[in-house]
Amino acid sequence: MRALTTAATGMQAQQLNVEVISNNLANMNTTGFKRQRAEFQDLLYQNVQQMGMDSSDAGTVVPTGVQVGLGVQTASIYRITEQGALSNTGNPFDLAISGHGYFRVQMPDGSDGYTRAGNFSISPEGELVTTDGYTVAPGIAIPQGSREIAINAQGQVQALIDGQVDPQTLGQLELATFFNQAGLEARGDNIFLETAASGAANTGTPGSPGFGSIRQGFVETSNVNSVSEITALIQAQRAYEMNARVITASDEMMAASSNLR
Repeated sequence: MRALTTAATGMQAQQLNVEVISNNLANMNTTGFKRQRAEFQDLLYQNVQQMGMDSSDAGTVVPTGVQVGLGVQTASIYRITEQGALSNTGNPFDLAISGHGYFRVQMPDGSDGYTRAGNFSISPEGELVTTDGYTVAPGIAIPQGSREIAINAQGQVQALIDGQVDPQTLGQLELATFFNQAGLEARGDNIFLETAASGAANTGTPGSPGFGSIRQGFVETSNVNSVSEITALIQAQRAYEMNARVITASDEMMAASSNLR
């Protein structure tokens, strides 16, 4: 009976759907988090009668045929990259991107990572780093005695140094964009990695065409909408229950046929 295995694929699909929703809700307060959506597609079909075949010697053909679907499979888990709300923190080292782009981060192995989470700090050496201590490229060194750190919308970092009257420029932040942001590989810790699906990183100055601007003293919050996620959770739960009922009905039908005398 095909219904048993078909309904089983439906239950597995909805289980995955609930897991994706669960991850979204768990990261409601994660800085710069982008919610995900599970997408599905129908599975193989069994052709009982092929459409378009001759149905008589007179040249008539079968118009629709008989195809029986065998269930559902996961097509992808798509990342929705719309911007989250900006939250004012007042911390001069908290930076948010208003628009397109990612901060480039130098990973411990020398490769580049990318993040929208701009809750940065200062390392013991005075470099601007992430919460895990990874250097924010291209490397902004803040000397001792610096005060009034200012980062403008174009990513230029300036500070007043003790003993000097005019502010000193410490460096220039840069952003990276991708043709397919959803193709980036999430590795955890708010870090994404470039892949063949995302395309090569295109770096540029904040505020230039195609790149967002920098907002100092803000962080980008998660783009998870709790109401939408709870609604999707209810729908997934009901779909799971209906597939379970199909399995129960199939079992009862098989029991009835096995008890025939």
